[in-house]
Amino acid sequence: MSRRTLKVLYPAALALFSPLYSFAQNTPAEMQARIAGLEQAVKSAQAAAASAQSAGDNAWMLVSAALVLLMTGPGLALFYGGLVRKKNILATMMQSFAMMAMVTILWALVGYSLAFGHGNAFIGGFDHVFLRGVGLAPNPDYAATIPEQTYMIYQLMFAIITPALICGAFAERMKFSAMAVFLSLWSLLVYCPMAHMVWGVGGLLNANGGALPALDFAGGTVVHITSGVSALVCALYLGKRIGYPHTAMPPHSLVLSFIGACLLWVGWFGFNAGSALAASALATSAFVATHFATATAALGWTIYEWFHNGKPTALGAISGAVAGLVAITPASGYVTPMSALVIGLLAGFFCSLMVFKVKNIFGYDDSLDAFGVHGAGGTLGAILTGFFATMVINPAFGKGKPIGAMDGNWGQVLHQFAGVGISWGISIVGTLILLFVVDKLIGLRVSREDEIAGLDLSQHGEEGYTLD
Repeated sequence: MSRRTLKVLYPAALALFSPLYSFAQNTPAEMQARIAGLEQAVKSAQAAAASAQSAGDNAWMLVSAALVLLMTGPGLALFYGGLVRKKNILATMMQSFAMMAMVTILWALVGYSLAFGHGNAFIGGFDHVFLRGVGLAPNPDYAATIPEQTYMIYQLMFAIITPALICGAFAERMKFSAMAVFLSLWSLLVYCPMAHMVWGVGGLLNANGGALPALDFAGGTVVHITSGVSALVCALYLGKRIGYPHTAMPPHSLVLSFIGACLLWVGWFGFNAGSALAASALATSAFVATHFATATAALGWTIYEWFHNGKPTALGAISGAVAGLVAITPASGYVTPMSALVIGLLAGFFCSLMVFKVKNIFGYDDSLDAFGVHGAGGTLGAILTGFFATMVINPAFGKGKPIGAMDGNWGQVLHQFAGVGISWGISIVGTLILLFVVDKLIGLRVSREDEIAGLDLSQHGEEGYTLD
């Protein structure tokens, strides 16, 4: 080895080995002190990393909660408000707004406990009544990196929009007082048990250990089947609007509905991607799946309508988009982007068929097609989740085992049908009982004169438009 090479290597070797030599010269006490210091540094680094993860996850979940609330007001309020006749716009929007206030109070008092408290396979207990024990520390049963209050407020936004969706079926004919009582009871006696069965610890349909584990990432059964099927029951129980179907009842402002649909599309990222409960790669996957399915569903509905009516309409496009959002909801955390495209396309065709064909065949007056979009789309999406779910997207959930039919687990499809059946059954029975009780106590439907005058004036004494 040349002298020149040695001159180059010697300083490098000295820099590399001198700390080790120095360490070796320490006394045992000094060595222990240094080791303790290194261990403390490692612990501090780990604590800092955990704190950063918690802060990031919490920030994402608070934003997601706000996005889901955006879906109800202004999203759903504008979407539904534009679809009714102008004499009913305020009454329709007020129904969504009322849910934002009323369900919040019920959730704080007892709703969260019934949905996510420790109870039995069908409903939670009373351990979190008045939000007792729901503090700023995480609850590892649900989300280990965010405060339980964050999880609670996020789930509240789901509880708000679900009964608000039902309003589309009885639009323009239910009394405000009856709506308030009926949907308050419905949120406690239909929504909360269903949320517990699917997402609550020990729930019958809980994908992590339930007796009939059904996959529902963000609310296909809990939100859309329950609201959509209950909407159909409401439409059948109340009967048709005066003049339906012989009198034309076109939307009074598709511009408002268009804006509302776009807000729903944006807000739905909090609905689905937020259900990852962390700012994680899974949230990214759910975000992408949501967007892709919505796009193909809008296209599918438009194509069907183009052939059916000869023209593609704005109403059809936005209805298709909502159908895609509904159908991808249970699958969003389990499927690939290409599967999401397929689910969305199928939802667009299927829901348009339900609205244009099935509704006309049976003649029911589902005013704003809550069943045709949410009930039908939620049912289709829940079943397709069993087919397309794969551990490639959500390996932590399956723990290396097959998740859906794409992985070879065809039994999951049967579990999905079981979840759909239970959701349909609870929705039908619970809604019928509640409608009957409220009808007998205070009456459900406005008088003929009030319906003709419009619910804005008859129920609230004001008008949405004063252009004089």
